[in-house]
Amino acid sequence: MELLLVDISKNYDDQPVLKDITMRLSPGIYGFLGENGAGKTTLLQILTGLTKPSQGEVLYNSKNILENLAAFHSELGFLPQDFNYYPEFTGLKFMLYLAVLKGLNKKVAKKRCLELLKWVGLSSMQNKKIKKYSGGMKQRLGIAQALINDPKVLVLDEPTVGLDPKERVKFRKLLSSFSQEKIVLLSTHIVSDIEYIADEIFILKDGQIANHGTAAELVASVENFVWEVVVTPAELKKFSAKYPISNQKNEDGTIILRVLTTKAPAANAQPVQPTLEDLYLYYFREEQSDD
Repeated sequence: MELLLVDISKNYDDQPVLKDITMRLSPGIYGFLGENGAGKTTLLQILTGLTKPSQGEVLYNSKNILENLAAFHSELGFLPQDFNYYPEFTGLKFMLYLAVLKGLNKKVAKKRCLELLKWVGLSSMQNKKIKKYSGGMKQRLGIAQALINDPKVLVLDEPTVGLDPKERVKFRKLLSSFSQEKIVLLSTHIVSDIEYIADEIFILKDGQIANHGTAAELVASVENFVWEVVVTPAELKKFSAKYPISNQKNEDGTIILRVLTTKAPAANAQPVQPTLEDLYLYYFREEQSDD
């Protein structure tokens, strides 16, 4: 099983949104990390066949998905960033309706839907109308519907929005449990969603792949770029204006800053081990001088 993107570009009104993206994906979890507007949603829409690229093609098992869309969609699960619900449907009725659209028979569909509603913690709400669901409940329902047909390719755009920390941990565990059998694509700007579960992370910036690799490989790329420095309250403004600051804490009247820069920002600065969050800030920081 393989998903292949070949020279994917997308323009809107002659403005490039994606530029020459090529990647080869086999079963595993792939995280797309980028700030809002980086092109993540457009890329996932192209991957699902909902949007045509301006250039290039997407191949699933060597076949162009746009030329075999029905077959591809039968093996696809998708949670878009803005998922539409029927507010008058109950959670269970909504799931059963989508199961029919996915081609599941009635007996199999009900069993599958009840299992998924239980997994996302909505069993007690399954007979309540969706309009009465909280934002987090609706997001959990969206995750459940993406799994109805036990998809081979699972595409999730900002799937943990509205979930509390416990639900997000549970969600990540589920993805890890079946990632050997599926190609899972997870788009987010929340670093912790992909830090521990993604087999490979793609940094998407200005419509291009700025870097990619495992979390450890990406973090190693900013080795010696992260420093801790103790400053006084009077010095804080100067440091904040000059450097990206990933963390700040107060201790005994002094301030300890976690600073991103290619060279020591002060005589008392100490290099520290970078994290994926530091990497994110390194790529998506406001332009500031290291001089």
